[in-house]
Amino acid sequence: MAQGLVDEFVSQVIANSDYEEVDRVYLTNRVMAIVGEDGADAPATADANDIVDLKEELADLAARNGKVGDTAAEKDTVGAQLMDFITPAPSVVNRTFWSTYEQDPAKAIADFYAMSKRNDYVKTKAIAKNIYFPVPTEYGDIEITINLSKPEKDPKAIAAAKNAKTSSYPKCQLCIENEGYQGRINHPARANHRVVRFDMDGEGWGFQYSPYAYFNEHCIFFYGKHEPMKISKETFHRLLGIVEQFPGYFAGSNADLPIVGGSILAHEHYQGGRHTFAMEKAPVETEFTFDGFEGVKAGIVKWPMSVIRLAGKNCDEMVELASKILDAWRSYSDPDAQVLAESNGEPHHTITPIARRKGDEYELDLVLRDNQTSEEFPDGIYHPHPDVQHIKKENIGLIEVMGLAILPPRLQKELAEVEKFVLGRDNDIAEYHRAWAEEIKRSHPEATEDTVTGIVQDAVGKVFSRVLEDAGVYKRTPEGKAAFMKFVQTLGTKEK
Repeated sequence: MAQGLVDEFVSQVIANSDYEEVDRVYLTNRVMAIVGEDGADAPATADANDIVDLKEELADLAARNGKVGDTAAEKDTVGAQLMDFITPAPSVVNRTFWSTYEQDPAKAIADFYAMSKRNDYVKTKAIAKNIYFPVPTEYGDIEITINLSKPEKDPKAIAAAKNAKTSSYPKCQLCIENEGYQGRINHPARANHRVVRFDMDGEGWGFQYSPYAYFNEHCIFFYGKHEPMKISKETFHRLLGIVEQFPGYFAGSNADLPIVGGSILAHEHYQGGRHTFAMEKAPVETEFTFDGFEGVKAGIVKWPMSVIRLAGKNCDEMVELASKILDAWRSYSDPDAQVLAESNGEPHHTITPIARRKGDEYELDLVLRDNQTSEEFPDGIYHPHPDVQHIKKENIGLIEVMGLAILPPRLQKELAEVEKFVLGRDNDIAEYHRAWAEEIKRSHPEATEDTVTGIVQDAVGKVFSRVLEDAGVYKRTPEGKAAFMKFVQTLGTKEK
């Protein structure tokens, strides 16, 4: 005999947690307190073994019973509450992580990631909706994602958020106070959210996963205090410390200036994960050593953005050199190359750093950033230019810098119309795609129903390659390469 929806969910809670069969009545009552009693005994339509789908059905039931509003954000608060039943308390999570870490750091990380997926904090089913494809370019295989995992806000949710009472708790979505937070219409539900605490140079930090991951094991390392992001000597030291403490993960930081920075500049944090990006695979094409730092291998990477790669076994020496490069770049101007350190007291230069560990050697990529604007390029001189903004208009942050495009969901439908246009079929193509689509059609008269998707995807990849070239301070021309070396030589180098 089939169990009712609540019973099925409770059975899965018992199977996936430390609760036991004797807890069934208690759990049933607690679940009904959240979702309501009407319909609780109705048969589940979801797979009885899939706790995430059962949770979604219960959230819908809660909305029907008036326990919560029917917007996605409101139902998410119920969903997170329900998944909290299978999520250990923060003290247990931390005790288990560090106990396992003492014996096997990789297993401790893997277990925490598995828990974060199992309790639906990492939205694996939503992430699976994303469109992904690699595209070969002269810089290697760059990766394209069209982000469909985050549900678009409906008009009701937008209106409700505008009318919602303002709150400064938590101060932002990265603060430690998010752990266990119920959520509200204008702040995500975090009842099932857990953070591993760790110490870095005597200061408290948190390690968590990203709910809507853009790559494998996409995680975040954040400072325990709500303080603004800042790229400094300490940044390089911390990033190298993280890749030592969390084996197999890279760690990187968004830049700390508007236009070239990330979406959250108000809270010091880094991103990491277990993924090999195209930039990591890109070779060093011009090798040199810096005077006084002969133990550090250095060079310019063959990449559309302007990257200096450092590699060596001595972290302290690498940190000193990276700090020297940062200080020099912050104050460096070369008007002939359209490079300006500041204007009207506003600083323009910073660095996007990425750290990795390769065996007993460390690697640090320093991506030079410049956030100047001009009359011709009001969005940013080193920002996607207007002719490619039909594909990518948003800031080029850490993930894009490394060669993974995060493109807006609008493109799913828009590219389907571009495909129709290329095939000469009736279409509703967006006007801002027309010139690009006409070029694709001219270049590929052989396009068929079977090949057109690949042709358009390849064209998207080529546009993203151009986006990265726009964001590169020094262009990959003889003049650009010479100007890049001119900056490098101010630091004292010997070319190999």
